Amino acid sequence: MYIIILGAGQVGGTVAENLASEANDITIVDSDVGRLRELADRLDIRTIEGSASNPSVLESAGARDADMLIAVTNSDEVNMIACQVAHTLFNVPTKIARIREHDYLYGDHALFGSKAMPVDVLISPEELVTLHIKKLIQHPGALQVLDFADGKAQLVAVKAYYGGPLVGREIAYLRTHMPNIDTRVAAIFRQDRAILPQGDTIIEVDDEVFFIAAKPDIRSVMSELRRLDKPYKRIIIAGGGNIGSRLALSLEADFQVKLIERSLPRCHVLSRQLNRTIVLHGSASDRELLVEENIDDTDVFCALTNDDEANIMASMLAKRLGARTVITLINNPAYVDLVQGGVIDIAVSPQQSTIGALLTHIRRGDIVAVHSLRRGAAEALEAIAHGDKGSSKVVGRTIEDIDLPPGTTIGAIIRNDKVLIAHDDIEIQNDDHVILFLVDKRRILEVERLFQVGLTFF
Repeated sequence: MYIIILGAGQVGGTVAENLASEANDITIVDSDVGRLRELADRLDIRTIEGSASNPSVLESAGARDADMLIAVTNSDEVNMIACQVAHTLFNVPTKIARIREHDYLYGDHALFGSKAMPVDVLISPEELVTLHIKKLIQHPGALQVLDFADGKAQLVAVKAYYGGPLVGREIAYLRTHMPNIDTRVAAIFRQDRAILPQGDTIIEVDDEVFFIAAKPDIRSVMSELRRLDKPYKRIIIAGGGNIGSRLALSLEADFQVKLIERSLPRCHVLSRQLNRTIVLHGSASDRELLVEENIDDTDVFCALTNDDEANIMASMLAKRLGARTVITLINNPAYVDLVQGGVIDIAVSPQQSTIGALLTHIRRGDIVAVHSLRRGAAEALEAIAHGDKGSSKVVGRTIEDIDLPPGTTIGAIIRNDKVLIAHDDIEIQNDDHVILFLVDKRRILEVERLFQVGLTFF
């Protein structure tokens, strides 16, 4: 595919890196010459200096021949106008735009569509991060919670703790110990190294274990890997911006929520927008304020300001004062691995959530969902199988007979609303949703080809 990426920031650069390694033809546009030079030196891509919404710049970037335009500049307005120009002047087939401002999404995205602003796919980082954090709060002890097939199956990552029933045992023991619940361990990360699990793989303390199961069975499987945490009740959110306010609004009906915001005018706005949330004026790094608000009795402290350093310091203070779980928003990807797993329990990267959503619409074959695991170290895909044994490399074949690329496993199949955990003798049928895991992202093109119908491969 020929893809134009507008914006060479963290998201644009990371998307370019992902796509350039998969035999796509990539051009990236930005006004920052230094950033473009840095990407060109590192990646096999073309770069264009200029304003992303300028028609002549888009024409220079090859918009007349582009299959897709991805607008991820720091300006919502530039992203929208660029999509309009790409549609009106160059007839680019697929246009994706990152939109941060909530007001633009008003009225169920009525501003966007074929008869309005011609954006085919909207990506809202704030919505994605809010949903991600909400799932973590709904699943105490989870490091990552991902939905497949409209939530019928879930992939959950947990850290294996000493004393868990499965810790120190082979994975095959899970089926013996829980005969009425079907699940599959899809991937294990041990000391930052990916392990493709086999039946005789022994789970060790501090392993990050990714397993998939039907949604109703998730908590039962989690209990095998760690002591089940009690459900969360009391939440403190630091930062009343778009993400903090959205999270409070989505949680306040089911949890006791307090929100700390530095700006007094913003506090007044939040108090009108929120119904049951207690809005507090002050700094999340104010020790006395945290103590007064019973931080030692708080289940989850979420640091969600726009300042990474402020989030990290507030989180460390909250944890030291007794907060049970700390979730911290980190915009700089370089910080994420440095802070998670120590004082900070979970570091959330908006860029990683955005990139996963973008890749869902870029993957070839009938790929309907893409999720990054461990901040981009691996991927989980949901693909739909089409065709028959004569036209497809997967339909009509049992899992053991499918020629999967190295480092790839099938975790589950969703068929007619039923979740089938992958076993070697299951035969893939037309219209099955197949959940796959890749610990080697260089193999993604081979996986995509497996789900393209009527082609000759390899």
